[in-house]
Amino acid sequence: MSKPPPDQRPDATVAPPLGLLAELTHRCPLQCPYCYNPLSLSGRGEELSTESGQQLFGAARALGVLQLHLSGGEPMARPDLLPLVADAAQRGLYSNLITSGVLLDRAAAQALADHGLDHIQLSFQDTDPGMADHLSGYRDSFARKCAAAEAVRAADLPLTVNFVVHRQNLDRLPEMIALALSLDAGRIEIAHVQYYGWALRNRAALMPTRAQIDRASEIVAEARAGHAGRLVIDYVVPDYYAARPKPCMGGWGRQFLVVAPDGDVLPCHAAKSIPGLVFENVTQRPLADIWRDGPAFARFRGTGWMREPCRGCVHRETDFGGCRCQALALTGAAENTDPACALSPAHGEMLAIAERDAGSAPPPFTYRRFGA
Repeated sequence: MSKPPPDQRPDATVAPPLGLLAELTHRCPLQCPYCYNPLSLSGRGEELSTESGQQLFGAARALGVLQLHLSGGEPMARPDLLPLVADAAQRGLYSNLITSGVLLDRAAAQALADHGLDHIQLSFQDTDPGMADHLSGYRDSFARKCAAAEAVRAADLPLTVNFVVHRQNLDRLPEMIALALSLDAGRIEIAHVQYYGWALRNRAALMPTRAQIDRASEIVAEARAGHAGRLVIDYVVPDYYAARPKPCMGGWGRQFLVVAPDGDVLPCHAAKSIPGLVFENVTQRPLADIWRDGPAFARFRGTGWMREPCRGCVHRETDFGGCRCQALALTGAAENTDPACALSPAHGEMLAIAERDAGSAPPPFTYRRFGA
């Protein structure tokens, strides 16, 4: 393999990222109220061109990226998805399509496989068809998703089934695991809602009770033991009832980067919620330079930015202070300790919010819509 051009080589002091999440579009036929997309959505006219997308993949591969996650919105809304997939395959990137499945039929699945796609993650809202439609704002979504899963397996593509879980569907967790098995998925990701973007706006309608969470953890443990060797179960626990924070994106600017539909390069998908950060665009500066010393990446990379109690904590290079966006949302300052940590002065307030929201009747959803 030839050496990357000098303007695409990362500084040796900053390790290359493992993965790139390429948000190809914010357009989506679904309107999920827990979507992680920002409240301000980019329109079609703001999206990177096919050529710019392919240049992005080349720069990412030269930087050292191995995994490419094609997301949105709904990436299948891009009419140029196939040439983008083919370009990624030609460059040796492992490509994973994260899709709602409602636009995915047998012909589309086979075409994706023929163009070099490696894996598909298919999202489900619920196992109850009526609730699935209610959550997605899309008619007959459950039946379409089941048909999409069959199309994926017919194309001999590996399948992961995703469920975002919350108060209004968590009691059907056993049915979710059974569905993944019936669809011949090799992996299921059960992810509690993370409260950013549209999910934060809908937190009171989505927050589960502690009893629901405790039971869910038991069900996951039992399923892992019962289906070992047949189904891999990834479980993303909720923050609001936690005592330890998760290392956001494996640590800010350490392992992953996100490129928004308009080409802005982000340390995480919710980073634009933090005021004062400067986000550079891949069409205006080389990706390697942005990764190495872009102001948004440098701001919270490592541990030097930390305040107490993070600065003196033995876990500071394990959890990296948790989530900056959550710290901002709940404490007013992105530099503060993530309140998911029991050492945060705001930890008790976070728990009180969870108990308050979970203990009240869920309000109507605010659906993810342009201009909502």
